[in-house]
Amino acid sequence: MKAIYASLVVWTSGDSWGWKPMAVDTIEPLDPLTIAFKLRDNIGFTDGYGQMTAEDVKFSIERIADPKMQSPYAVYWSTLKEVEVKDRLSGLIRLKEAFAPMWTSTLPSTVSTIVSRKAVTELGGKLGVKAVAQSGPYLLKEWTPKQRTVLVRNPDWKYERGFFEEIHIHPIEDEKPAELGYEAGDLDYTWISASSISRFKKTPPSNSTVIQKPSLAYVWIGMNKDVAPFDNPKLRRAVQYAVDRKAVVEAAYFGAAETATGIIAPGLPGHREANIYNYDPDKARQIIQAEGLKGTTITLDTLNKAERLTAAQVIQANLQDVGLNLEIKQNDSGTFWTLGSKTGNYWNKLQMQLSRYTVSPDPSSATEWFTRDQIGVWNWERFSSEEYDKLNAQGVRELDPAKRDTIYKKMQDLMEESGCYIFLTHEVTGIVYRNTIVPGLRPDGTPNLADFKQA
Repeated sequence: MKAIYASLVVWTSGDSWGWKPMAVDTIEPLDPLTIAFKLRDNIGFTDGYGQMTAEDVKFSIERIADPKMQSPYAVYWSTLKEVEVKDRLSGLIRLKEAFAPMWTSTLPSTVSTIVSRKAVTELGGKLGVKAVAQSGPYLLKEWTPKQRTVLVRNPDWKYERGFFEEIHIHPIEDEKPAELGYEAGDLDYTWISASSISRFKKTPPSNSTVIQKPSLAYVWIGMNKDVAPFDNPKLRRAVQYAVDRKAVVEAAYFGAAETATGIIAPGLPGHREANIYNYDPDKARQIIQAEGLKGTTITLDTLNKAERLTAAQVIQANLQDVGLNLEIKQNDSGTFWTLGSKTGNYWNKLQMQLSRYTVSPDPSSATEWFTRDQIGVWNWERFSSEEYDKLNAQGVRELDPAKRDTIYKKMQDLMEESGCYIFLTHEVTGIVYRNTIVPGLRPDGTPNLADFKQA
């Protein structure tokens, strides 16, 4: 999206988090509730949809914030009042209340992508899988699901041009096959599994560079409290005691990643120093014995990636050790990311999942998916806490970092106290690339395709 559609601003590449203008010539806060912007001139939409204007900015932002759209990302614009159009290229983003993540999460993310009002309206309000009215430095030339995506340089982009004539993207869900593809010479850039980082660093492929980046992502075990047997909170607590998080992370990531204390990574407000419930198999056995749960069979859904399956197998052994049976269900990505959705037919069968979310460098980007509004969307544990929701709303409006730190630590305490969560790791991002290119990378290793260049 960031390559083929122009956003107001985008993340910069480098080791420090920052942003740079993309669709805007200027953008600045006038006060805590008002942001002034002026678009660059001559940003055109493809397919004959004309020039990008402030009316398109108003349409795009207000569209995501509109409750009728039911966008799962509306939370990014939760304090939006309106976008006021001043003239053809200029306008004001007006907020009802201060919004702390505005410059660290909302504006640089895909929710600041500008779409053509005319195109979306003609298409009935939603874009489909065919890219229409593109506006970025690259254009989508070809998309073959699960096989290949081809981007081609946009000849009408007037500003920082994409370096390459074409970029070919191959969707490989598991890093292990991607590593083989790289070593075979079929790829110029790829992520590598955490378990392979040490090997690649010791003996890198010829003419290659291997780097390691810290990750903001979080991996966790979630238990669906509305589905048996996890409708019993004592079983949830027993499983929290039963899982040896350090053993899981060590086995899955070969020592390259650390165990997590929550969903907020080190360095961000709200990062906790310790978990509340830790590995204690004797306590797990006592609960299971007292509740008459010995021999209970549980299903764990996960992606069919090597690291996740290794983690699942250690979890399986942990639970067997305390008298519980675990069935591991492997899913491809197309299936997995629909499992807990209220629009599907599996949410009321989903018992436990091993999952991973990626976030922006603001604590709200980690916590906002577990509110009651997100039940059946991204909140698959169906965790429901009025206090959590109030703190979540308070956290994005609080501008004092120390107060935000307290708020987000309390929110993670509530998650863990519910018994629905076991926090595993923030992972680490391993990358290998040819020395013939200079990749544009965010501090967490996420690629900025428009910043890739030839060495």
